[in-house]
Amino acid sequence: MKCISIDLDGTLLNSQHEISEENVKTLKELHEQGHSIILNTGRAYADVIKLKAVQNMEVPIFCINGSVLYSKTRELLYEATISVSTYKKIFSILNEIGVGILVYTNYGGFPSTLPPLHNKSKEELATLFQEYNYDVLLNKDNLKIYKLIALVQYEQLEKIEEVKRALANQFDISMASSFPNNVEITSSEAHKGKAILRYQRMMNLNFEEIFAFGDGGNDLAQFEVATTSVAMGNAPLDIQQKADLITKTNDEDGFAYAVRYLLKLTKTQDVIPVI
Repeated sequence: MKCISIDLDGTLLNSQHEISEENVKTLKELHEQGHSIILNTGRAYADVIKLKAVQNMEVPIFCINGSVLYSKTRELLYEATISVSTYKKIFSILNEIGVGILVYTNYGGFPSTLPPLHNKSKEELATLFQEYNYDVLLNKDNLKIYKLIALVQYEQLEKIEEVKRALANQFDISMASSFPNNVEITSSEAHKGKAILRYQRMMNLNFEEIFAFGDGGNDLAQFEVATTSVAMGNAPLDIQQKADLITKTNDEDGFAYAVRYLLKLTKTQDVIPVI
């Protein structure tokens, strides 16, 4: 059995945040061949199952960079959380630096999750973060905190580096970026690569090969455990340089293209080995 671990945004999803017909067709072929398909995303579960194509798929879903794992029947398998005391300390540091803050919890994302913000203006985002009262989160019963996202405008990227420096070696956390203008902060046990290996153990599976597809900094974790890592043509250069192969972009069905190359379904010169 081969494992096909696939990021969503910028990878399986095109720029319209949809799974193309060609990618859906390829996923069905992989399923029929008996391979293990995993959706391995930074998105929260609610933002994953909104996708119509996903609603028709029976595959495990790993959410929030491996913080929350669901089986193919949508059974909760595993959770990795940040303690409330650690959250308070990290929140204080992020607030002092002056970044937008998203908090992913078992109650949802506050003041939002990331996908709905993609088309917001700079002014709308500023208002969202300034007006939200984060204190209300701490009054929720049995609160579980999965992730914080520090978010800035692209002209403020130096603040992302400042966040990384401020948090480095201070807490038992993982940090990764799904886009250059953010830092996603999770438990150290939340890791796209660890999630694949954890699922393999929990399900008593034996993956003869692991193919990992991604385009962002948070995909490097799954690249670490993959026998073959594939970066999208739209991925930043530093991500492409850490992959074994580079495929076409997410708007050119790059996932489907690479799968056909890897499984010897077609010959192509457009999947480029990284030297």
